[in-house]
Amino acid sequence: MYVEKLPKTWSAICVCVYLAGVAYMGFDSVPEDTGPWLIVSAVFLLILLPCLAVPISKAVYHRISIDPGPGTLRVGRERIPLTTLDPSSVQEALQLQSLSPAQRYAASLGNIDAPVPGFRAADRGAPRLVGGGWSVPMGMDSVVIRTRQGEPLSIATHDRVSFLTALARVTGAPNPYA
Repeated sequence: MYVEKLPKTWSAICVCVYLAGVAYMGFDSVPEDTGPWLIVSAVFLLILLPCLAVPISKAVYHRISIDPGPGTLRVGRERIPLTTLDPSSVQEALQLQSLSPAQRYAASLGNIDAPVPGFRAADRGAPRLVGGGWSVPMGMDSVVIRTRQGEPLSIATHDRVSFLTALARVTGAPNPYA
């Protein structure tokens, strides 16, 4: 069983800054001005929610788990049977060199699969993005593997080597890192 852990640093920073700000405002205003303090806290909560939207969408659309029991690769909202994946494409992806952080940011800007004419991956000849998201989030790496039918699939991941090593183990692809 492989489950990719999503980093929670950004979410923790945003929530801590919000709580510190609300507590700081509350020292002088509570209990006399509890109503205005609650209103201002709610307004700042409206600023916090968009800051948490990206990590939440990463958790919904780009969470990866491999369950060898039923033989399923789960990426976001999609489930792919492991028997449909081409082991040689997993080995090829393992042999590719990892990108630097700057290269990952640049690559994620161009990896779009939105349901809009001209932005669909199929319209541009690019691999289909798996999981249900419209693009690879900034800073995440993308891995391209193929099905046995030859369809290229793009999967956004935080830890390329760990993901591909676990996928190679369950698909039977030879692992160059072993």
